[in-house]
Amino acid sequence: MKKILCLLLALVCFAGLLPSTVSADAAVTRIKDIAKVQGVRSNQLMGYGLVVGLNGNGDSTSSLQTSQSVVNMLRAYGITVSSNQIKAKNVAAVVVTATLPPFVREGDTIDITVSSVGDAKSVQGGTLLQTPLKAANGNVYAVAQGAVSTGGFMAGNGGSNVQKNFPTVGTSPNAAIVERTVEDDIGQNGNISLSLAQPDFTTASRIAGAINAQYGSVARAVNPGRIDISIPAYYKNNIVGFVAGVEDLPIMPDNIAKVVVNERTGTIVMGGNVSVDECAITQGGLTIHVQKNNTTSQPDPFSYGTTVTARNTKANAKEDKSSSIVLPATTNVSDIVGALNAVGATPRDTISILQAMKAAGALHADLQII
Repeated sequence: MKKILCLLLALVCFAGLLPSTVSADAAVTRIKDIAKVQGVRSNQLMGYGLVVGLNGNGDSTSSLQTSQSVVNMLRAYGITVSSNQIKAKNVAAVVVTATLPPFVREGDTIDITVSSVGDAKSVQGGTLLQTPLKAANGNVYAVAQGAVSTGGFMAGNGGSNVQKNFPTVGTSPNAAIVERTVEDDIGQNGNISLSLAQPDFTTASRIAGAINAQYGSVARAVNPGRIDISIPAYYKNNIVGFVAGVEDLPIMPDNIAKVVVNERTGTIVMGGNVSVDECAITQGGLTIHVQKNNTTSQPDPFSYGTTVTARNTKANAKEDKSSSIVLPATTNVSDIVGALNAVGATPRDTISILQAMKAAGALHADLQII
């Protein structure tokens, strides 16, 4: 009890020393860390292909798409067979996915991911045959071919199997060759736009102000997530240098007050600008303990009785004494958590109390449960 009173006295004194308006410290960062230039983006590619050389771990005969794909491939090389004659257990039908980065040129290589679409047991050690990779518009932007590595395995016999990772999904570094470039004409019309990762009115206004202070009145915050910038005349032939200079400008981002809690792990993460009104909290719990004891009853000597085992169940209920604390208004939610820890509240109790404080209107922050 003395510990609780000392803690409350310290909190009251601390709250009295706080100024009427307190702003949480925010880290200064670069514009490039919280925003990106619109138009600089990646593109997703996908293709359908065959992986061969699987040593009996490929698709079974019930995978009709594999048999038909093998027939079509052989027909392209002048070999005519029927799908009924194909028993290619060394072949697996796969979907190949890749990401085409911005500013790549013809002849550059990119990584690919190979995923089985049939009932193959593993694609480890196989070779992907030449597979065109298309974008959403149907155009081919890269062609993939090469050895597949899964980083795992599956082995076993006689009903006993051992598996590591997922052998039906593999990767192949630099296995796709770019055949078509996605043109990214940044600033060709004399303007660029910045897109914020976390849209915010204050942050957008600060970014526009920082750019204007450095380059003149060239930036305008159109909305919380976009800033339009006119490229100065003396940077018309050096757009890359201008963008690099803009991205390197320091800025102090602003975010809404937020408390994120993870009920599965009991983790609590608090952002800045969180304030709490004065409130009273009562924390207590009920503990129920059930014990089971087995006893044995023996019959008398030379009698016709049998040994009997009996189960005795004993239940005890204990209600812990609740702890009541009154918390003063504060702008630091860590004071609240520290006070709750001092009275013995567990992380899950703290999460429940924060939820109740939010429902009561005492916690001025966005409470997010994940």
